[in-house]
Amino acid sequence: MADMNTMDNQHQTPLSRRSTLQLGAVVLLLGAQHLARGASIVAVRVWPSADYTRLTIESDTEIRTRQLFIPEPPRLAVDIEGIDLIPALRELVAKVKADDPYIAGIRVGQNAPGVVRLVIDLKQPMRPQVFTLQPVAAYQHRLVFDLYPAQAADPLAALIAERLADRQPAGNPEKAETLAADPLGDLIARHATPPPTAGRAPVDGADNAHGPGMPHGRDREPAMAGRSKPGGKTDRLVIVALDPGHGGEDPGAVGPGGTREKDVVLQIALRLRDRINKQPNMRAFLTRDADFFVPLNVRVQKARRVQADLFISIHADAFFTARPQGASVFALSDKGASSSAARWMADKENSADLVGGINARAKEAQVQRALLDMSTTAQINDSLKLGTAMLGEIGNVGKLHKPHVEQAGFAVLKAPDIPSVLVETAFISNPDEEARLRSDSYQIELSDALMRGIGRYFAKNPPLARNRAL
Repeated sequence: MADMNTMDNQHQTPLSRRSTLQLGAVVLLLGAQHLARGASIVAVRVWPSADYTRLTIESDTEIRTRQLFIPEPPRLAVDIEGIDLIPALRELVAKVKADDPYIAGIRVGQNAPGVVRLVIDLKQPMRPQVFTLQPVAAYQHRLVFDLYPAQAADPLAALIAERLADRQPAGNPEKAETLAADPLGDLIARHATPPPTAGRAPVDGADNAHGPGMPHGRDREPAMAGRSKPGGKTDRLVIVALDPGHGGEDPGAVGPGGTREKDVVLQIALRLRDRINKQPNMRAFLTRDADFFVPLNVRVQKARRVQADLFISIHADAFFTARPQGASVFALSDKGASSSAARWMADKENSADLVGGINARAKEAQVQRALLDMSTTAQINDSLKLGTAMLGEIGNVGKLHKPHVEQAGFAVLKAPDIPSVLVETAFISNPDEEARLRSDSYQIELSDALMRGIGRYFAKNPPLARNRAL
């Protein structure tokens, strides 16, 4: 720990001999038991992901920090005030895995009385964010370290690279056979009807929300007959954004048997991803593919950055009692919720950011929220069509809570240019449905139903033409 205690100590004032004597006198006068106790550490957690890595220190009282980012070699030094080095803090060292994409290791030591220094050694240049969260839900005070790469990968480029790889079946008969069989194209060919001439148009100002590496504008042309190839097959990459709800610090609803919503919806999303990726010219994009937290507005930004054609958020209902059952599908509403239950559900899902924990000081979030309020009537109408197609297929594999698509102000459905629905797959609070959600057979049936719903939607609403680079 010698290097930690000397690193950047120029901003620390060592205790003088006189101060030490005075502190000793206080101990003698009051007794050690009367000294103010520092914060007690409740838990430490590490959430690695390709997007970013989060570290969380949970305590019974709020703790203050001072931090310094050192670029060469990249590391973050943080002085945590009001605590002493205890075994719970040392657990952070062991929680970092060798395959963590961003953290090389953690060092921790007592830098001064009541001050613990944490040094996070990083594998590459980063943009760290350090902030605190007030108690909410099951959590007490949280100190959060969000470590973002200085240069994020371009997800759209990755999807295009996958498509190009699929276009080269030479020497791979199995892949050639897969490309030849196009069940989605066959379905579209059987059911396709000419779309209306006034399709989903780009929204004014929407270009501002695109991330780095995004082509300028969506470059979508009005929907009209003949934009798809004969047989219903599209001539460009169709991207379906899948959004497994909750994740990381936010477990979502928890069933009576302990099943966590964040786990089962990720499993279902991964199964649906595999089905989508088997379709030629189609790719699924997941807003999260592991157990980490994604803020609501970032989920929408991610879908827009890859120019998604559809956005499907996957959840598992919970209610106050164990009675309610059945699946539901929701679309956005610009005129208030379609029912009190839909309003309650939207309020519950919109609170995910409070539980998961977002950096309220991030200036960009407010700007992005304003952009995402530009939802259009055309987007909502398309979302209702998508929801109806999916609801009809889900009803073939299980009970429906409501036989029609409901509407409410879900924050995650506010992409102004992407048909978006939220699927509540079942009531995880119902013991019988919790058991179904955990079963492979139901997850497979549900994923198949969702895939058929996507196919039926595209059968009547062929994907629109856009940038030929895709």
